Amino acid sequence: MKRLIVLSLVLMIIACKEKRKDYATISGKIENFDQSKTITIFQGRNYNKSISLNDDGTFVDTLKIKSGDYNFKHGNKYGQIYLENGFESSFTTDFDAFAESIIYKGDGSDINNFTVKSFLISTEHFQPKLFSMGTKEDLETAVNSYNQAYKDLKQRYPSVDSTHLAIVDENVKRTEQQIINYMNSRLAKRTQFPKGSTSPVFTNYENYNGNNTSLEDLKGKYLYIDIWATWCGPCKVEIPSLKKLEARFKDKNIQFVSISIDDGRGYKGDVRAAYKGWKKMIKDKNLGGVQLLADNGFNSQFMKDYRVNSIPRFIILDPQGKIVNADAPRPSNPELVELLNSLNI
Repeated sequence: MKRLIVLSLVLMIIACKEKRKDYATISGKIENFDQSKTITIFQGRNYNKSISLNDDGTFVDTLKIKSGDYNFKHGNKYGQIYLENGFESSFTTDFDAFAESIIYKGDGSDINNFTVKSFLISTEHFQPKLFSMGTKEDLETAVNSYNQAYKDLKQRYPSVDSTHLAIVDENVKRTEQQIINYMNSRLAKRTQFPKGSTSPVFTNYENYNGNNTSLEDLKGKYLYIDIWATWCGPCKVEIPSLKKLEARFKDKNIQFVSISIDDGRGYKGDVRAAYKGWKKMIKDKNLGGVQLLADNGFNSQFMKDYRVNSIPRFIILDPQGKIVNADAPRPSNPELVELLNSLNI
């Protein structure tokens, strides 16, 4: 009888010790961390907690949470992690290559590594060169290799639960369709504006100095035309790369032309404010090249002729005003330098 009582007590003690924790523990290290020295774990508006990094980039904290997928942010970089109360999870990464270098360990690591690797295979198989210079056949090859890589990835992580597997399956299908739609749009532009055809023209666009410039005035040099606006975030991201490009080709037979479609958007519809904003940004950022303002924003005839419905958009013309590429690579894309060098400018 005494033995039964003792055994019962032992079992009760073990049960108490094995009681699931009502919090998750998260730890890790960020190499080359951002000056903010914090990492924020959040889930929409439902949860938000900031964790301070130590001087060596390490961190550790506990989180009282509901089971689910959470986002984390450090500086301007984002990631995702699945957490449950009772989990002891960790990850390491390098701020300079955040997604590419992240490695999860501990509880939930298979789910988390599977999720991030499913994202990375899209960047491996859908590279900038495909978008800037790829053909329909190149697209089909990339899609097929992407799907095969995802099948291989699933075989490497057989323990991932069906719920997460279904979520990632859907993300992969969505990514594939988005890429196909985007590429079909770019391929259509190349068909509509074939290399060697005469470019649509613009006439008497106001330049930064207050005079007028027409496309005819710029013939005699290759033209790299940047269609942008002061309110366009992706346009502004390209400015540093565009400056470097101009410096690199400053002694070559090419002219860089920036056409703003500012017509009030971003300025509460105030056209005059947009005009001042355009002038101010050119001055503040010391923008080079030929700076022009389209006569009617997206509704300018030049934009309609080129079917410009999103920006930034880049166009290359030859010295005779013929189209070289109606949907050229962005300044930040290394393929652009390769393309320009091929023209023997």
